[in-house]
Formats: sequence, structure tokens, C-alpha cells
Amino acid sequence: MPELPEVEVPRRGLAPQLTGRTISGVSVREPRLRWPVPRDVLGLAGRTVRTIRRRGKYLLLDCGDGHLILHLGMSGSLRLVAEGSVPGKHDHFDLAVGRQVLRLRDPRRFGAVLWTTQPPEAHRLLRHLGVEPLSRALDGQRLHALTRASRVRIKPFLMDGRRIVGVGNIYASESLFLAGIDPRRAAGRLSVADCVRLAAAVKRTLRTAI
Repeated sequence: MPELPEVEVPRRGLAPQLTGRTISGVSVREPRLRWPVPRDVLGLAGRTVRTIRRRGKYLLLDCGDGHLILHLGMSGSLRLVAEGSVPGKHDHFDLAVGRQVLRLRDPRRFGAVLWTTQPPEAHRLLRHLGVEPLSRALDGQRLHALTRASRVRIKPFLMDGRRIVGVGNIYASESLFLAGIDPRRAAGRLSVADCVRLAAAVKRTLRTAI
């Protein structure tokens, strides 16, 4: 499943292409993704994409009066294609912006296309997400506070999105190796110094991947 770097990279690529652009049309060829695509999505034409943010593994397209929430699932990908490009078998969703189309391809249909008019952080899929590892919110002291009283091994602790978002299996392993910490250690047994090294290693690992 895509983790933080695999979502942040397309966000950075799409942002300059879509920010400030007006949505000219929407096409939903397969509404049966991980969750049904809501009919509200079909009414996005005429809205302007103000910004594209990422929260955890979700992309958030701010359309002013609401947010389009995109998730790539196990096999999804987003591409900008020319207007009129013939969709393939697994191309389930198009967002047209001028002469370009943002197209979601998802062979396994574990991705998501959702719409919310509430603050996206309050959405049921996002409200329980943990700390963004690349933000200033995660440092050694914060990580140490999060790990207190936890008997969970530090590797699955890092992979728990309710604590820290977007650190998958490989990135957790690389971060722990870089910090010199045994992945089998209980999270609650880490010292402040351990957490300082580990927080820095997580940031370095994710930034390198991006």
C-alpha cells in the first residue's frame, strides 16, 4: 500500500498543475470503490481547486465549499492526461480541468473518491490520524511522550497511523536501523535520547524516499 512518500510525491507534482484551475467536468465510470463514490462528486464542475494538501495517506483537494478526498488504496495511481484521452479498463474517475484530466486508475478498487463539506480533519476517516512525521509536531520529546506506557514493539508502534501517519513497513525498518534501535524493543522502554535519534531518522528516511 502506498505510504507517505508515495502520496506526497504525486501531491507535489499535481499541485502546480491543478491549483487555481477550474473544474470543467467529472466522470465516474465505476462508483464501487472501497467506499461508494458519492453523487455529490458529480456536481463539482465550476468549482476552483484552491490547494492540494496531504493528510496521512489522503490527498485533499480544497474546492472552497468542500474537499475532494482521494486515497490510492493498494494499487491506485493518479495521472494527468490530455483531454479526450481514451480511458482504460481500470480508469474509474476523471476530474477535468481545462484541457487536462486528472485520472484515477485503480485495478483493485481499494482506493477512494469522497466529498466532504465539513473540515476534512473532522471526517470519520481522518479524525483519528496521528502526528505528521515531517511536521514540527514530531520531535524527540513528542515521540517520547507518545511511547510512554506502551508495551507494543517499536516497529508496529511506528506503523500505527493513529499515532504517527504514513510510516509503513519498509520505512519503519529503515528508520530503526538508522537510529540503531532494535525493532523488537517495547516502545515504552525507549529513552528520550532514543526517541530523539528515532524521530530524526524517520524524517530523514521519509525525505530521502520523497
